[in-house]
Amino acid sequence: MFLIDMQKSIKKFGLIGFNIDYSFSKKFFEEKFIKEKIINCSYENFDINSIELILDIIKDNNIKGLNVTIPYKESIIEYLNYIDPIAKKIGAVNTIKIDKKNKLSGYNTDYIGFKKTLNNKNSNHKKALILGAGGASKAIIHALEGLKVKSTIVSRTPSSNTILYEEINKNIIQDNTIIVNCTPVGTFPKVDECPNIPYKYISKNHLCYDLIYNPIKTKFLIKSKKAGAEIINGKKMLENQANESWRIWNS
Repeated sequence: MFLIDMQKSIKKFGLIGFNIDYSFSKKFFEEKFIKEKIINCSYENFDINSIELILDIIKDNNIKGLNVTIPYKESIIEYLNYIDPIAKKIGAVNTIKIDKKNKLSGYNTDYIGFKKTLNNKNSNHKKALILGAGGASKAIIHALEGLKVKSTIVSRTPSSNTILYEEINKNIIQDNTIIVNCTPVGTFPKVDECPNIPYKYISKNHLCYDLIYNPIKTKFLIKSKKAGAEIINGKKMLENQANESWRIWNS
């Protein structure tokens, strides 16, 4: 009986995504639970090949919160009972809170995590080049808007609000002094890959930010630093957004 009661009292949290063995979140939260002596909580990866499988995951009444990663930050929205206004504006969700009635509420903590890492680094920056057009890039653009930085999105496919990689020239690089890689290009184990941009035009005036955290220094960051830019990887952003997710789950 005691064991059954213990199992019922465990609060479960987790991450949904596809091919997420590399994930930062599970290790982060397991270490957080130990360090902060948080008992009766667990965190696991839900590696799913279809967003529809979220319906099976939430059948477990012990699940109280989920993080969402590639490629489901946008497609998860149709499964939510409520979406926070900021997440709705961004158009992407990376945090889900589940209440006692199994109702799902969606939030975006990515933009908070990113914004906190910049501090006052944006003071001399007015324009940013955003590499990638997915859910992560939407959160970054929202954060930059709040810092009065105008963004240009770079995508592999043409659309009315993006430019193509082959269109990036010297003037575009020099005009956009923040460059953010929001793509998975360069993630372990494909560490020899990097976004196809003209790095030779990057200078000491640039801040180059990679949302990737494994490896710590991607080829994108190595080449940017060699050109003189200030560089930041995605580790601190992920820590910030994870802690914000934890706050939401427990509020």
